[in-house]
Amino acid sequence: MNIKERVDLLVRLGEYFSEDNETLQYVKQRANAQNPWFSREFIGLALQNIEQHFLQRHLLEEWVKKYGLENNPVIPKNIGIVMAGNIPLVGFHDFLCVFISGNRAIVKPSSKDEVLIKHIAEKLIEFNKETAAYITFAETLKNCDAYIATGSNNSSRYFEYYFSKYPNVIRRNRTSVAILNGDETEEELNLLADDIQLYYGMGCRNVTRLFVPEGYDFIGLLDALRKYNHFSDFHKYKNNYDYQLALLIMNHKYYMTNDSLILTEGDSVFAPVSQVNYSFYNEPKTLAESLQKNEDVQCIVGKGFIPFGKAQSPSLTDYADGIDTMQFLKQLN
Repeated sequence: MNIKERVDLLVRLGEYFSEDNETLQYVKQRANAQNPWFSREFIGLALQNIEQHFLQRHLLEEWVKKYGLENNPVIPKNIGIVMAGNIPLVGFHDFLCVFISGNRAIVKPSSKDEVLIKHIAEKLIEFNKETAAYITFAETLKNCDAYIATGSNNSSRYFEYYFSKYPNVIRRNRTSVAILNGDETEEELNLLADDIQLYYGMGCRNVTRLFVPEGYDFIGLLDALRKYNHFSDFHKYKNNYDYQLALLIMNHKYYMTNDSLILTEGDSVFAPVSQVNYSFYNEPKTLAESLQKNEDVQCIVGKGFIPFGKAQSPSLTDYADGIDTMQFLKQLN
């Protein structure tokens, strides 16, 4: 299968996503039944973002050209991919990199996100039977030429030990932050609410810590976040909210809430589901430099950084952890 055929296949896959036919609706239902955190709304958003930002022909052709793949024949390698399952299809970009580069993907999907990625593989094979030679699913990944693995800080240590003899990309826990200057418009705060709450705030690109100037008025942001008050109707989210609220009350810690999200002052860039930490800053330049060096930070949202509302809309070249996956794969040949 040549590069043009692979691009054509991926474009067709994007068209299938946009059609959202009965088959795809049924798959969404199955994925939600397997993992209740994957609401049909957020599965649809993930598919829409993939279709719009990854699977457009001109985007794929520019991406391929950047790495010279249209001219370089590839000797296929077996690439083991360990996928995370915190948000729908979070591992799709790794799969896409391996497939478009002409290598064979040996995929270990997360038990929380098996339905969607396996359906995508089935559709690609349906579109072109040759695809079956490029995609395999496995419970254990052995005898691969290289590995791409994403997991928690604990599992990453296991990955580093197990895959240390092979070329690898190992990813750990990361999260995202926002820097506010206090003059954000109502529209910008509404967009920031999306950066915080899309996918219930469980993605590494979700904002879990805010940096605000002294005297910042949180009322506008709390009001903007009310559009996600319906999260309280989802029992798993509500249980997290009630638990975190109880901890703060028992520990006599100051907090603010709009009845669906808690804001509390804290030093960690990580925050549990239903909570966002904040802290005050004086020197924005020093703060930005510090955050850019922080290995726990995936994205910085704010003026001069990733625009409000765009954290969960990465492009093809927004590689997780800043590691160029395509360059990694290209160097294997």
